[in-house]
Amino acid sequence: MSGIRIPFPSAKRRWAGLMVPATVSLVLASCATAPTTTASRVDPAVVAMYAPVATEPFRIPGVKVKNIDPRYYRQVVQTPPNITEQPGTIVVDPQNRFLYLVQADGMSMRYGIGVGRQGFAWSGDAQIKDKQEWPKWFPPAEMMARDQYAAQYPDGMEGGLKNPLGARALYLYQGDKDTLYRLHGTNEPDSIGKAVSSGCIRLLNQDIIDLYQRVPLGTKVVVLNGPDTQPLGNGTYPPVVVGQI
Repeated sequence: MSGIRIPFPSAKRRWAGLMVPATVSLVLASCATAPTTTASRVDPAVVAMYAPVATEPFRIPGVKVKNIDPRYYRQVVQTPPNITEQPGTIVVDPQNRFLYLVQADGMSMRYGIGVGRQGFAWSGDAQIKDKQEWPKWFPPAEMMARDQYAAQYPDGMEGGLKNPLGARALYLYQGDKDTLYRLHGTNEPDSIGKAVSSGCIRLLNQDIIDLYQRVPLGTKVVVLNGPDTQPLGNGTYPPVVVGQI
């Protein structure tokens, strides 16, 4: 048995009409390895955390949490020993599909993520220099050339539930140069824990909203090396041109 601390940004938060406590202890059998589909029930605190969000310009559907491995639920954990960044730093572990927001006292907020598929993964340091709610998606020319869906939006796709950037986007820069990489929401919750994107880091919409509230402009982002990552640094980019999803 292992315990998962379920965090909420404030002492009480309303999720689809439910008032939930600030911190709830959750215990799931073999939660480090077994997906929730093997469990008979999911803790109500998790269900509430990923409930529909009706307070946004577009109503965000609830997440079918039983379809997601419990280790990818948002939770407070001990910071892994290989992460030595200062509190307030975002550290992405693409190999294990985790994003950590480093906190004080050796703890971190951990989120499950989807990462770049083979040929699109990257590693390196960046900085958040823009934040957008319900961002407009501008697929690059290279993406439109290879992707028929992206080619439908040469003038961009307005924010909304069908937009692949989801409810929020954090834009990653090196100096004044836009890397074209984003931390963003997703309208495909089943992609969390998988390598499917064109290089960006995707989170559940409920999670990217939570992260968006916690990090200011200027936040440092460190993406660790993975088995298929290309270095991003000194103004260089992976040989495969990435898109924004």
